[in-house]
Amino acid sequence: MEVTENNFERLASYLQQTLSPDPEVRRPAERFIESIEVSQNYPLLCLNLIDRLQVDITIRVAAAIAFKNFVKRNWGYHLDNDGPDKVAESDRNGIKQMIVPLMLKSPSSIQKQLSDAVSIIGKYDFPLKWPQLMDEMIEKFATGNFSVINGVLQTAHSLFKRYRYEFKSQELWEEIKFVLDKLAKPLTDLLQATLGLAEAHANNEEALKVIYGSLVLVCKVFYSLNSQDLPEFFEDNMDTWMKAFHGMLTIDIPCLKTAEDEDAGVLEHLRSQICENLCLYAQKYDEEFGPYMPQFVTAVWELLVNTGIQTKYDTLVSNALNFLSTVADRNHYRHLFEDPNVLASICEKVIIPNMDFRVSDEELFEDNPEEYIRRDIEGSDVETRRRAACDLVKTLSQNFESKIIEIFGQYLQVLLAKYAENPANNWKTKDTAIYLVTSMASKGQTQKLGVTQTSELVPLPQFTQQQIIPELERADVNELPVLKADALKFIMTFRTILGPQIIVATLPLVAKHLAAGNVVVHSYAACAIDKILTMKGPDNKPIVTKEILAPLSAELITGLFAAFTVQGSNENEYIMKCIMRTLNTLQEASLPFMIVVLPRLTEILTVVARNPSKPHFNHYLFETLSLSVKLVCKADPNAVSSFEEALFPVFQGILQQDVLEFMPYVFQMLSLFLEIREGKSAIPDTYLSLFPCLLAPALWERPGNVTPLIRLLCAFVRQASPQISADGKLNGVLGVFQKMIASKSNDHEGFYLMQNLLLHYPTDELGQSMRQIFSLLFQRLSSSKTTKFVRSFIVFLCLYASRVGAQALVQLIDNIQTNMFGMVIERIFIPDINKVSGELEQKIVSVGITKLLCEAPELLSDAYVKFWPQLLQTVIQIFELPPDESNIDGDTFIEIEDVPGYQAAYSQLNFAQAKPIDPLPEVANTRQFLVQNLGKLAQSNPGKIGVLVASLPVAHQEALQKYCAQSGVQLA
Repeated sequence: MEVTENNFERLASYLQQTLSPDPEVRRPAERFIESIEVSQNYPLLCLNLIDRLQVDITIRVAAAIAFKNFVKRNWGYHLDNDGPDKVAESDRNGIKQMIVPLMLKSPSSIQKQLSDAVSIIGKYDFPLKWPQLMDEMIEKFATGNFSVINGVLQTAHSLFKRYRYEFKSQELWEEIKFVLDKLAKPLTDLLQATLGLAEAHANNEEALKVIYGSLVLVCKVFYSLNSQDLPEFFEDNMDTWMKAFHGMLTIDIPCLKTAEDEDAGVLEHLRSQICENLCLYAQKYDEEFGPYMPQFVTAVWELLVNTGIQTKYDTLVSNALNFLSTVADRNHYRHLFEDPNVLASICEKVIIPNMDFRVSDEELFEDNPEEYIRRDIEGSDVETRRRAACDLVKTLSQNFESKIIEIFGQYLQVLLAKYAENPANNWKTKDTAIYLVTSMASKGQTQKLGVTQTSELVPLPQFTQQQIIPELERADVNELPVLKADALKFIMTFRTILGPQIIVATLPLVAKHLAAGNVVVHSYAACAIDKILTMKGPDNKPIVTKEILAPLSAELITGLFAAFTVQGSNENEYIMKCIMRTLNTLQEASLPFMIVVLPRLTEILTVVARNPSKPHFNHYLFETLSLSVKLVCKADPNAVSSFEEALFPVFQGILQQDVLEFMPYVFQMLSLFLEIREGKSAIPDTYLSLFPCLLAPALWERPGNVTPLIRLLCAFVRQASPQISADGKLNGVLGVFQKMIASKSNDHEGFYLMQNLLLHYPTDELGQSMRQIFSLLFQRLSSSKTTKFVRSFIVFLCLYASRVGAQALVQLIDNIQTNMFGMVIERIFIPDINKVSGELEQKIVSVGITKLLCEAPELLSDAYVKFWPQLLQTVIQIFELPPDESNIDGDTFIEIEDVPGYQAAYSQLNFAQAKPIDPLPEVANTRQFLVQNLGKLAQSNPGKIGVLVASLPVAHQEALQKYCAQSGVQLA
């Protein structure tokens, strides 16, 4: 793809179309761009288009996003997926030459995208393949142009922020040292120079905004460089940095204070980042930071007391509170908080004001329920005042429990008394009270169980009966919705502590709130029901059985589906998850409702397939559909045709429209349908017409499709092998096998496909390709040997011996190369057979080795007889020893779970999982199978087998004698 005027125009036109709200216009354009992005010069074309000032800014931004996505998907593809390098070397070099200068002169909307691209490239290439990047960036500090300097700092921040969370390693240490040697001093000099400029331009508002913007980025880079360990340079220059931090925290700059209530200004961002930096030092470098601690505690305290309740200060207040929590948690600073007057002051001036439900919270509750829920019950409230105040209460409660409970207990009574005076007007005081009790009571918490440890000084059952249940008992489910949401959240949070009796009794009260008009309230009701239905008693059985739930079922299902009609809840993931959980609890008791449930689910799927936007909702939708199919078809397997009739048109639309997000789900559900049909009815023509499409290479390029597609292909192989053979499609299937085997990530999928072919495909036709198949496997073994591949290969060889024949296996391998089977025994079976794990896999291996020992005469020939006792030893070890979990020498392969780019990753549907199939059902007891076959072999080879067995180690002989005794077999 040449860098020509014509190509500029074409690319700009397609980028313009990707911005269209009409999916009919947008999707083809997205597909076209995805199809050309691996062409040589494509990324350079994007960068040149970005650089054209005459092009509309929206198209330039779209080009920047397309470029970033190209880098995300392709730059490290060959390293992460063991696949081909998708970026030409000339493109890589061209990008590295162009990207930094282009980024530095671009508008901020483009700069952000290019900065992200630099950080992705840096993750793979920096510093070894891009050593000049640091010098190229640092030299820009001397320009004095803050637009350029801020671009460099933004890139440095993007590049180095991964140091905050990466695991320690020698490679990481070396990279950080390289960066510190280059950057630590220039960054410190830049800090001092910028502070000097801030003083010089004290009255110039516009200049100060840019200067303080730089200081924010300097502080962010400082945090990243100090995250792993305290660098020597920063320890030596701690006084410089701490003096700067203290000055920036305490200085008052009136012209930088904004009239805006919601969006934080540059001063808030700066102070917030400084608090984060102080928190890091207080947590990790306590000893070195100790001398500065008291002055910062005072500065942060004063900052908190003097900061308003506006939303723009939320992150600042949150980070400031986190700093106080960190300090209060250190034994040697406890004295700063011990005085009851200090604790009372903290409570009155810092904690209670930051726990209050503000007007901005109320607006969020009403106008953006999704964000409110995300912050309130999903744990994404890390930067909210309430969460930080709650964490401070927990820290203080751990260290000064009785004093804190006493002080807060008094406030609690005041808050509840104020609410009781006038509930309609003073409901916010009760909201604060409930939040305060939650903070004081919670000691240990898990996502699965909620709070599992509480303070003995807070009587939760009593508080629940007096303050929580009455809110849920109100006749009007729409009255005081925030308190309704609080009460439902309280039940959710303390469900394990309150115990089964109270929780089961509250279930009808919770269920009636599904009818609430407020999105947060009915979402919390659904979420609470979902969590209650997963609770288990001491006997590990659910506390809510189908018998308990059945009387509520009609109200539940009606209420849940009605909630979808409320504006803002059309794709409510909590509602869909609750429907799934309810049907799963009811099991066959849900069948009478299916006549209502299934048409509604199909209708919802048809709508969301047009424009999928809520991944969790979509996942639970497909889970619910899969569960419904299983429940109905368990009662009547023939009902599968009704499901196919209803869902096939929708599935067809998804596949034709190439709806990436839904394709892995569709393949799983088609597999489920076919598996239900297996052994009961012939495969319909609609499936057979779909089969050739499944072999299209484009489908297999998307990592999310691979596992469900392999499963679907295997279902076809099991049920339609004669048709596949008649249509001449075996080569297409073997092409898929070859692609899978070549990939370290997917080789196990290739073996699963071959296992199904071996068991179900016409033997004669498959046999013609078997030599080529084995040659491919040996090729992969010699070029790229991993533990996973070796395990899978051993299982495959043993299955071949079990189903096709042990002698056939030996002869096939020896025909490839003389005495090659001996090498297989010596280099694969004997060293690695005990690495095979999994009950089914170990069964296949033990049966396969037994067959080789007893049914392959070659194993008793002079060439191979020396391996016979060693092979028998490995089988006994499978029975007696746990699997060997170690990796083979040289195996550095790590599974990569997250898929680069925005590819739809594979999401396993729990309710559509395939049942494991035993390929050797005729063997019930593998130990007995071994000794019975050895007995037959001993009879046909008098005197020979006893001598070979006698050469085994004593422990192995004793184990074998035990199996013989249990099975009544004698090895003469």
